[in-house]
Amino acid sequence: MTAQTMTLGYARMGKRRELKKALEGFWSGALGSEALLATFWDLETQAWQTQLQAGIDYIAVGEQTLYDHVLDWATWLGLIPSRFRGLSGLDRYFVMARGREGLPALEMTKWFDTNYHYLVPEIEPEADPSPNFGDFLERVRWAQGILGERTSPVVLSPVTLLCLSQRSGDLRADLEKLLPLYWDLLQELQQLGIPEVQIHDPILVTSQGSGLQEAVEMTYRQLATVGIPVHLVTYFDDLGEAYPWVVQLPVAGISLDFTRGHNLDLVRTYGFPADKILGAGVVDARNVWKIQPEAVLAGLQELQGVAPNLRVQPSASLQFVPHDAALETQLPEPLRNVLSFAEQKLAEVALLARALNGEDTAAQQAEIRQQWQSFAQFSPPNPQVRQALANLKLQDFERSLPYEQRLSRQVQLPPLPTTTIGSFPQTPEVRQWRAKYKRGEVSQAEYEAAIDAEIAKCIRIQEEIGLDVLVHGEFERTDMVEYFAQKLEGFAFTEHGWVQSYGSRCVRPPILYGDVFRPQPMTVREFQVAQSHTQKPVKGMLTGPVTMLNWSFPRVDIPRREQAFQIALALRAEVADLEAAGAVMVQVDEPALREGLPLKKERWPEYLSWAVDAFRLATGGAKPETQIHTHMCYSEFGDIIEHIERLDADVLSIENSRSNNKTLLQIAQAGYRHQVGNGVYDVHSPAVPSVEQILQQLRTGLAHLPVEQTWVNPDCGLKTRRWEEVIPALKNMVAAAHQLGEELLETQLEGSL
Repeated sequence: MTAQTMTLGYARMGKRRELKKALEGFWSGALGSEALLATFWDLETQAWQTQLQAGIDYIAVGEQTLYDHVLDWATWLGLIPSRFRGLSGLDRYFVMARGREGLPALEMTKWFDTNYHYLVPEIEPEADPSPNFGDFLERVRWAQGILGERTSPVVLSPVTLLCLSQRSGDLRADLEKLLPLYWDLLQELQQLGIPEVQIHDPILVTSQGSGLQEAVEMTYRQLATVGIPVHLVTYFDDLGEAYPWVVQLPVAGISLDFTRGHNLDLVRTYGFPADKILGAGVVDARNVWKIQPEAVLAGLQELQGVAPNLRVQPSASLQFVPHDAALETQLPEPLRNVLSFAEQKLAEVALLARALNGEDTAAQQAEIRQQWQSFAQFSPPNPQVRQALANLKLQDFERSLPYEQRLSRQVQLPPLPTTTIGSFPQTPEVRQWRAKYKRGEVSQAEYEAAIDAEIAKCIRIQEEIGLDVLVHGEFERTDMVEYFAQKLEGFAFTEHGWVQSYGSRCVRPPILYGDVFRPQPMTVREFQVAQSHTQKPVKGMLTGPVTMLNWSFPRVDIPRREQAFQIALALRAEVADLEAAGAVMVQVDEPALREGLPLKKERWPEYLSWAVDAFRLATGGAKPETQIHTHMCYSEFGDIIEHIERLDADVLSIENSRSNNKTLLQIAQAGYRHQVGNGVYDVHSPAVPSVEQILQQLRTGLAHLPVEQTWVNPDCGLKTRRWEEVIPALKNMVAAAHQLGEELLETQLEGSL
């Protein structure tokens, strides 16, 4: 049989981040809704045409989004929490995403083990969904006019949607509410003449998957009665114990990820139904390296022997990689030639299908082999880095004194000390200075003087607000990972390699192409400038090794543990230099620690062992007098709290505002002994929290965690907010902390009388 090709989703935001700019223009009032939607439609059309020109047989439609595809499905299904029901249209959509005064946004968390954030649907017990699929169907009809029978609508499975939602109801009961809505949608797609529908069910590859058999079988049995062929799509890992029954579901095809996990072994062990299409996800949709054609083809040929009806495709949606590597003209040629972004991955899919179908692709394969050989010569191992890893000893991963003994040696602060997570607003003026410096329009001295002026202003504002522990503001930093990667050897940087993180927030992940080392101090100068303007402690601000690794595109031929330890050694040296410069507090952020957890719990111990050790290696050399902080956001800690404690950070600041104190309660219930920064308000919302709102958050926290362990801070950095929002919010935060502190003191005095 002839192998065909399929995509599961495409790169977002546009090659030049056109959608980001349109969204932010719309939110600021500079752009109307018609112009915003016109930009969105134009970008989606361009994405379809790009895939069409690449020769893809089945092209994903409907997965592009104005903010988040999970929010889209919650909205289309009519799963609107009661607090938003007085709103409608785009206004309601964006308030659900970003919040408004008196209307807290939906909780945000990571999409499986990626750096993409989705909005968590809230399904209230009395929910009576009122669906409206008009927008989705309009896109499908529009796509049909361009793609014809190649149109492959993407539908988020009700099982995955429910498993990722906040809900109190029984899964089966909630499914029984939603399945008739999905049935109606599939019937409408059938009436449009759609030949096949993709239903994405990634929850099946997690540890939950094997326990969902009853719900999943009920879902696909009912949807099969519509009569439209369904292609079940999974990604990010293998099906594990669920494989034998998943492949027997009444679906026309099943897509599996062959770049992660052990799906190939499962196919070898259990076979694959001859009457089903096998979607073979063999082109890695989450990294930027070119394929090794011979190795991938060998696997495809083996699969074709088991499943003759084969489709070649990326392993997941291409939303996790940038648009086009051809735009990166400033990279060294040996590196540039082995990169594969979304457009190049389409070409790889097409190349593999042609080779599988017997076409002569020998010349193209030979060219790729030569490119990899040139890259190997360009990036040989660094002997000094490898030797440093070989010389590591157990004591390198330990602080010299345990937490209880070093606590009294560290800076003493009033009860409920206040601080921020690190970054302050990145104004247009700051960005202009950085752009001018990058273009060579201002000298280094002029640029540093401008940054120093912003640091001085930031310190003055923090002192006026009354914060106890200050930060320098990070005005010199474009991104918390990119900034440090630029200071380290072994990383490369793109000009246009933007990837959506959430909403309009885009990141440009560095490419970890070689061994990592630090040629010189990275943050000491800015710390010294900040500390010179205040008597209060200023935190040194670093990004942790696991976050650096998880938020970059790493090498696939070097173990992640080894790459993390290389970064950790560089950070360890930076901590020592900050201490020598007078820092008594250093924050090493690890927001991506939990994100990197394997999707199957049996694989957690190995990952957590080296991930925690990487943090300990970075911070283990700190003096007992140095207070080590870390920050983690949008992650649930309840099931890994013992590993969080093993980090041995003195202060752990958390996101706590969108999760209804769930994270803090988990920490308290587990008996966590170290200090905790209660993230008391949502920095991703433009709403300014009131003193009373913050007091309520703090009182809830103190009902579970002693005042001696409690710090007060926003839930994340303030980079994306405006000063007009930041200053009043922080003033209210400090006022709330002071008011509560006075109340506690009065209570203490009354108790002593």
